[in-house]
Amino acid sequence: MRVLVVDDEQRLAEALRRGLTAEGMTVDVTHSGDDALWRATATHYDAIVMDVMMPGLDGVSACRRLRDDGVWSPLLMLTARESIEDRVAGLNAGADDYLVKPFAFEELVARVRALARRGRIERPAVLEAGDLRLDPAAHVVHRGEQAIELSQREYALLYALMSAPGVVLDRFELLERAWGWDYENRSNIVEVYVNYLRNKIDKPFGVSSIETVRGAGYRLRPDGGRR
Repeated sequence: MRVLVVDDEQRLAEALRRGLTAEGMTVDVTHSGDDALWRATATHYDAIVMDVMMPGLDGVSACRRLRDDGVWSPLLMLTARESIEDRVAGLNAGADDYLVKPFAFEELVARVRALARRGRIERPAVLEAGDLRLDPAAHVVHRGEQAIELSQREYALLYALMSAPGVVLDRFELLERAWGWDYENRSNIVEVYVNYLRNKIDKPFGVSSIETVRGAGYRLRPDGGRR
C-alpha cells in the first residue's frame, strides 16, 4: 500500500511516516498542498492523508484541484476544527473521510486501510437519485425543478445517504458522517433528522425515498422514491 502524507507540521508528518511505515506501508511525505498536487498526479497512491490548515494552498482547495484533475485516490482529511461546516466543506471538495486532531494513531491506520480497500471511485459532479439531485459545488438540493432548503446537518445526512444509494447505513455510520465521532450518542438524533429530511424531500412530493431497514439502519432508494 502506498500512502501520501501532506502536512506542514513536519514533526507530525514524520511521526506519521514512521508509524505507517511500521505498519507495512510505503509512505511519501510532503508539506504543502502545491507539492501534493504534482506528487498525486505523477504517482498512484492507494490513500492520501492531508491536513486542512496549511499555508498557501490549503487542504480543501488541494483536494478540489485533485478531483478536478481526475485524481480519485481515497483521501482522508485531518482537521483541528470540529464544526459541521468544515466537515461539509471537505466532503464537498471530494474528500472521502475526515479525522479531528488530536487523534489516536490506531484509528488513523484503520481509516487509511478502509479507504484503500474501497479503492479509487470516481464520483459524479452532482449526486442523483431519480429526480432528487444534490449539487456539492453549489451546495443545493432539488426535487425535479423545486429547490429544497436544508439545514447544515440535514444536508450532511442527505449527502451521506446519496453517496451510497441502495446501501444500508446504520445509525453509527450516519452519526459519524453528519455529526462526527465525538458526538454524544445518547439520543434518537438520527431518527429525528431522518424525519426532518422526509418532511422536506419526500412528503411534499408524495414520494418515499428514505427507507427504514428495521434493526439495520436507513437507505436511500436509487430511484429517488416511489409515489
